Amino acid sequence: MFGLFNKFFYEDIGVDLGTANTLVYTKDGGIILREPSVVAIRVSTNEVLAVGSSAKEMLGRTPGDIVATRPLRDGVIADFEIAEAMLRYFIKKVTDSKFMIYPRVLIAIPSGTTEVERRAVKESAENAGAREVYLIEEAMAAAIGAGLSIQNASGNMIVDIGGGTTEMAIISYSGIVDSLSVRTAGDEFDEAIINHMKKMYNLMIGERTAEQIKISIGSAFPNSASLESLEVKGRDLMDGLPKDATVTADEIQQALSVPLQVIVEAIRSTLERCPPELAADIIDDGLVLAGGGALLNGIDKLLNKETGLSVRISNRPLTAVAEGTGKALSEIELLHKIL
Repeated sequence: MFGLFNKFFYEDIGVDLGTANTLVYTKDGGIILREPSVVAIRVSTNEVLAVGSSAKEMLGRTPGDIVATRPLRDGVIADFEIAEAMLRYFIKKVTDSKFMIYPRVLIAIPSGTTEVERRAVKESAENAGAREVYLIEEAMAAAIGAGLSIQNASGNMIVDIGGGTTEMAIISYSGIVDSLSVRTAGDEFDEAIINHMKKMYNLMIGERTAEQIKISIGSAFPNSASLESLEVKGRDLMDGLPKDATVTADEIQQALSVPLQVIVEAIRSTLERCPPELAADIIDDGLVLAGGGALLNGIDKLLNKETGLSVRISNRPLTAVAEGTGKALSEIELLHKIL
């Protein structure tokens, strides 16, 4: 009877609390929630009007009294109250659908977060209804989700390019030997595209349009984009009127080269600090990429050229972190070693 009660009312939940998207994983259901980390609020009353996909639709389209915002910036909580409301909404949505309450929650966070930021994440989840809250570094969760043999003596290197941060870590014996977190990732790619359109075409575009350009013709390596050009619509900075322009894949590749170079330098810095024995393992096995940024056309070719190492994209880069949290929760011994 207690086992039945436990099944329906208590369940472990893994959360990839990302700057761009939040994913929730359960043991029985896998990825059961995948929504944008966006909240729409009414400024005058601070009332939450929408969360997730419906809130993202409001980005750049709301009247003055309604603001669609992201409570996380660069991988950490920028607005505690809004982040708590978002977490509460997601946890409630998951627990309502599973007839359970008070879940145990494992949340993936960037390795560069401060103790204050970690406490903010933990308290947000607790206030949102979590029974127990544990934190795991994103790079470790990504490595587990990507299927790397983290418990072995051999060294593995994971690079997780998310929305707000890029996490890289060298892992051996279920622990992180060395890691680095840089606040340059998908959002910086979008910002680079927005700035390029301003500079070259006097065209103002929003975040959603920049993201669409990145997905459609963005690339990290010459001649890697699937399309050669794209028509882009926005607002003319000179006269304020609607305007369109045709942008090429080569232009976007050049625009993205600046934030990409930051990531390349961070990977090199991490490799330079790698112990010699583990460096030999990484030469044999190469780098593994996860996160939405791993889907940028040609990024594996760029990193191969810059580091000389083989580069492999994980099978499900978008869900690697969330799957990693779920696997860690299902293997208690592994979780204890990591934590």
